[in-house]
Amino acid sequence: MPGTVAVDPLAPSAGARLRSGARLVICAAVPWYLCLWWGTSTAPVPAALPAVLILREDVYAAPRLARERLLGVFAGVVLSTLLLDRLPPSSLSFLAVLVCGCAGMYLLGRSGSPNQQVLITALMIYATALPGYPLARLVETLVGIAVVVLLGPLLWPPDPYRSAAEGLDAYRAGVGRLLDGVAGRLARGGPATAPDPLPEGAQLWLRPQACRDAFDRAAHRRRTRTPPDGLDGRLGLAARSAVTLQCFTQELRERARGSTTPDPSATPDPSAAPDPSAASAPPAPDPALRDIAPLVRATALALDAALRGEEFAAELDRARGLDLAHRSAHPTRHDAVLRAGLHLTHEALSDHLAARR
Repeated sequence: MPGTVAVDPLAPSAGARLRSGARLVICAAVPWYLCLWWGTSTAPVPAALPAVLILREDVYAAPRLARERLLGVFAGVVLSTLLLDRLPPSSLSFLAVLVCGCAGMYLLGRSGSPNQQVLITALMIYATALPGYPLARLVETLVGIAVVVLLGPLLWPPDPYRSAAEGLDAYRAGVGRLLDGVAGRLARGGPATAPDPLPEGAQLWLRPQACRDAFDRAAHRRRTRTPPDGLDGRLGLAARSAVTLQCFTQELRERARGSTTPDPSATPDPSAAPDPSAASAPPAPDPALRDIAPLVRATALALDAALRGEEFAAELDRARGLDLAHRSAHPTRHDAVLRAGLHLTHEALSDHLAARR
């Protein structure tokens, strides 16, 4: 699309990778040396593990992950200690630790995400039958978690508003390429389908909501900072258009699949001479689909301008006019499902325009 910018949303910059690596090294080294100074053990590996397992690009998610890890470690310590006090080390005690650890892992986990620290900690304590080791592991884990939660967000904190804006721009560029490919194929009379999959694949449709969630979390935490003007509304528009345009492109794919699937009810005439050109002849272009190409381009231009924060009223009026013209030119066609994705996109653009005024 004219004016779009090619953005690779999956490749963080070299500076971001360097900052993330430096943050991990510091948050792993500080609790290690704190525990060595404290004398919990000679190799306090559990103190360094939280930095590896908790730190993510979204450092503000560390408190939630830390609570889950600490709860899992505590449950694993209690479970393994109680079982070893009552059962001597044997195959039976190992099976009991394994079964109880698996049960605790799912009981203390979230939906679809079991708390693996319960089982890992229970097995580690079972394998390390040393006096004081369970308490040392719990203390070292607590020190590591405290350092990650308190120090991690202070080390080169990411800007969630900037990340949301970059994600929005990546979505805008991806949708522009997608709709440009669709319109080009339809205008040339090609198959009614979306172009080849984009590099980001299905993540294109999930990105707006992820950016919106990051924006909402940032707005909740940074009460003293004002977000960029209009970013909230553009993120809402992106989230709505992702749903409507996914419906549109999926309908195109279904139509393309139906047009290439032979009709099972059709029986060939055995007396008819085979037509050698029939197999190689491409299907005739569908005039209704070919005429919808300008509507796709106009919708894409209006959406691109809206997501940029620019004026798009004229582009939206043109897209709506092309929608009405297509309905009038093909009154007998049942394209309501196909046009619904574009029509709902126009409605989202209209609501966004009204909210700006």
